[in-house]
Amino acid sequence: MTSVATEPDRRAADDAAWMRRALSAARAAAKRGEVPVGAVITLDGQHVATAANRPVAGHDPTAHAEIRALRAAGRRQANYRLSGSTLYVTLEPCAMCVGAILHARVARLVFGAYDPLAGAVVSRHLLLDEARNHQPPEWTGGVLADPCRDVLREFFRARRGDSLSSSR
Repeated sequence: MTSVATEPDRRAADDAAWMRRALSAARAAAKRGEVPVGAVITLDGQHVATAANRPVAGHDPTAHAEIRALRAAGRRQANYRLSGSTLYVTLEPCAMCVGAILHARVARLVFGAYDPLAGAVVSRHLLLDEARNHQPPEWTGGVLADPCRDVLREFFRARRGDSLSSSR
């Protein structure tokens, strides 16, 4: 007897697979001394862009993984609007990144670890819930939350003994 995966099961499996790819980018960022946050953008189930945090090396406070992935996807699609896309990121986005996600018209946001210090989706601010936002993305949090949180904890423990910080 064969079982047929339901749509939610398939979506959860896809979310986990793309989040693992974002985690790989986050781990590469940690090796470069950057806060380990990684992001992946897909469109119609196809990979469009992958990026990791790079504010230190780029001397750029806006070089968060989400922003860098949105920029790369925009260039690849030749359009700043990424309608229909899904953004996977290992850490709940901050206010700056949520603003960029809204402007890019990302259809779906999937994040791993919640960020109690700067998370702007649900943890600290509820920016996607603002009534004035037109077409906010659907979002799912906590996908592979433990490994996403662990990569951050390990990074900050090695750096300064903190257990979790989002000071990207």
